Amino acid sequence: MPRADFYLIDKDRFRAQPLLLVCELARKAYAASQPLLVLARDSAQAEALDDLLWSFDPDEYLPHQIAGMDEDDDEAPILIATPDMDVPARPLLLNLRDDPPAGRFERVLEVVPADPAARGPLRERWKHYQALGLEVNKHDM
Repeated sequence: MPRADFYLIDKDRFRAQPLLLVCELARKAYAASQPLLVLARDSAQAEALDDLLWSFDPDEYLPHQIAGMDEDDDEAPILIATPDMDVPARPLLLNLRDDPPAGRFERVLEVVPADPAARGPLRERWKHYQALGLEVNKHDM
């Protein structure tokens, strides 16, 4: 059964830099050998995440790339896509955009901002996923 997991930012280090939580989730996906597609909000966010993934863990390299930068997008365990890129969905998606992802997937991860005022779109997505029949879970990070 497809599922949606919402990760609520709680810890100070994630509040200060929410993309760190994205890196943690990417590391978990990579460790589990699950190719991950990160749907970035825009190219600036994609580049910031790309930079952070390089420096995130000095002891471990997380293989990643921004879609369209190279011909071997399919090979990248962690692929970052901007809205203007037409990239095939993967079974595991991490959505950083305001709209729910289109296409078929088995699991979608959503990062919920620490600021309650910024959570409106996430509440709508929660209802959207429930209406689609997905199993919806919440995790405090």
